[in-house]
Amino acid sequence: MGHPKKILLCFGTRPEAIKMAPLFHELKKSPFDIEVCVTAQHREMLDQVLDFFEIDPDYDLDLMQPNQSLNELGANILSKIDKVLTHAKPDLVLVHGDTTTSSMVALAAFHLGIKVGHVEAGLRTYNKWAPFPEEINRQLTSRIADIHFTPTTAATQNLLKEGILQKDIIATGNTVIDALLWTVEKIESHSYSHPEIEELKKNIPASKKLILVTGHRRENFGEGFKNLCQALLSVSERNDVAIIYPVHLNPNVRDVVHDKLANKKNIYLIPPVSYPAFVWLMKQSFLIVTDSGGIQEEAPTLGKPVLVTRNVSERPEGVNSGFSTLVGTSTEKIIDNIQMLLDHFTGFENPVNPYGKGDASKIITAYLINQN
Repeated sequence: MGHPKKILLCFGTRPEAIKMAPLFHELKKSPFDIEVCVTAQHREMLDQVLDFFEIDPDYDLDLMQPNQSLNELGANILSKIDKVLTHAKPDLVLVHGDTTTSSMVALAAFHLGIKVGHVEAGLRTYNKWAPFPEEINRQLTSRIADIHFTPTTAATQNLLKEGILQKDIIATGNTVIDALLWTVEKIESHSYSHPEIEELKKNIPASKKLILVTGHRRENFGEGFKNLCQALLSVSERNDVAIIYPVHLNPNVRDVVHDKLANKKNIYLIPPVSYPAFVWLMKQSFLIVTDSGGIQEEAPTLGKPVLVTRNVSERPEGVNSGFSTLVGTSTEKIIDNIQMLLDHFTGFENPVNPYGKGDASKIITAYLINQN
């Protein structure tokens, strides 16, 4: 296959936008004609990222609806992306990871005979209900994709076991590290000022050990979040600790968290923050408690330990290298692990991030240029 003349990058959520942004900028320097389509499966959170990373989409499907079902979202993406693909006529569509946007856009491109490249390919739990619906989204995308850009050796092995040919798999590291390094450089430059970061500096005690918390996965709705809140409440009794929790807007998360943790000593509940503000918070933190995948990948580069409130992770490299610990949603286990880190953690023995060193976008771009 001669190298593609026109490449369309498609994404819909904030995490995808963060991870595709450095690739967009790298590809813009290449000989290709590059266009961007956002489905806006997330809206405000996506827009913040587009603004920060200086990306102006060529197509915006603006699909976010309150409480839409996955089937409605999937059907909307399929029908609307069809018009974009027919109009844009790309030679290659790049999708990212494991969202409903990724799998539906890949399917639509396949229906039109357009080649698909999958960035962050090969992550697996092999449990179709965890994470739901992401595990099936990424498996579907792997069945469709023509080129698989894998972030880790384990991801490459998963695809080889599934019968994908070695020649169609390119090991790249994860573009999230590219994005993180870009962001750290930008927010640390003297000329850069961010109102959210200034506000956080004023309100969060610099003298305490900061525990940064996030949580949003459907599998933890209900009991899982209650247990997490109970654990945080217990830890907040220590005087050397400040817990900061940017609370996801989903009522299944927000209502429980506010009910249990609002107006408690040493606990700061704040609205979701923009990506640069979150990176700033990660840099200030002593440890991070999360169910997010991206944070598990970013934290090792910043030297921060992560407690993962899930029973299974499709990112085993961080766990195996000692950067993260799976604690599930057992109140006791979360408390014990937080206390242990607060009292004993002094840094990682081997600080090399298994998810990459920040050159994934260059590797992907070079591969696409060199295809013949």
